[in-house]
Amino acid sequence: MKKLTNYLYYISMVAIAFWVAYTKGWILADFEMIKPKVAIEMINKDSNITLLDVRTTQEYNKAHLPNALHIPLDNLANNLNKLPKDKKVLIYCRSGNRSIEASRILKKHGYTPIDIKGGLIALASNGMKVVATNGTKK
Repeated sequence: MKKLTNYLYYISMVAIAFWVAYTKGWILADFEMIKPKVAIEMINKDSNITLLDVRTTQEYNKAHLPNALHIPLDNLANNLNKLPKDKKVLIYCRSGNRSIEASRILKKHGYTPIDIKGGLIALASNGMKVVATNGTKK
């Protein structure tokens, strides 16, 4: 019985490690993930991108990137028609977890998602300007 308990313990630990690695995009990510500085350069120079914010409405209203399309992650699958398929979609959230899930959804539906590592926190700490819903810069 003790051997069975040990096996179950190790199997559960491996399963948890796999789940964490999957949700962080460390494994089985079939989409591009870029660093914040690369994202900032793309945002400033590439006109063939759509910037997508997948955070909650409350988060978006506090601060977001200028010209970002806002579709909360919970509503993304039902609002794919708002995204052009002929452009790359740069996706961000607060810290980079929800954007990975959003990237998986978009990839599954034929889009070209690009996840921004570290989300809005990393973008802002790398000099990207954010605005509030009323338009004031932060």
